[in-house]
Order: sequence, then structure tokens, then C-alpha cells
Amino acid sequence: MTHSKPLVPRTTTAFMVQAALSFGISVVAVTYAIAHLPGDAWIRGFLLLGMLYIITSTFTLAKCVRDQHEASAVISRVDQARLERFLAEHDPFKQTVGH
Repeated sequence: MTHSKPLVPRTTTAFMVQAALSFGISVVAVTYAIAHLPGDAWIRGFLLLGMLYIITSTFTLAKCVRDQHEASAVISRVDQARLERFLAEHDPFKQTVGH
């Protein structure tokens, strides 16, 4: 008899839309600001390259955090299943031989 927790959605659609819109708007706004900065093109190019590096690093970090969270969730579920199996097989009234 297994009593596992029901799966709960991690995020709502509204949260995903808000996060995507926020990300998109911020990237467009910063790109626009960099493009319209006074100064040489190499300075704007350097800032744009830095912004792109920050974006890719953020995605990499988010993936690593997600993978670590999923791994810990799997380990937790395996431990929970082992405990449930142990409790299901345990019989406190079982007579031991020789007593």
C-alpha cells in the first residue's frame, strides 16, 4: 500500500507568461538602451556582448538549479518509497523463532 503525495504543478500558466514577458521586455529595453548610447560602436558592442553573456549564464544557472532540485526530489521519493515498503512489511506481532 503506497501513499504517495499527489503531483502539484510547479508553476501556473500566469506565472510562466509573466516571467516570459518580463524577460522579453527587459532584454528589448536594455538592447534598445545600448543601441542608443552615445559613444563608439565598439563600446555599445562590448555592452551588448556582456548582456548576451549574462543571459546565457542565467539560463545555464537556472538549468543547473532545476537539475539539482529534480535530483533531490527523486532521491527524496526513493527514500519515501523505501520507508513505505519497510513499514508495510513490518509486523510488530511476528513471533521470532526460539522465543
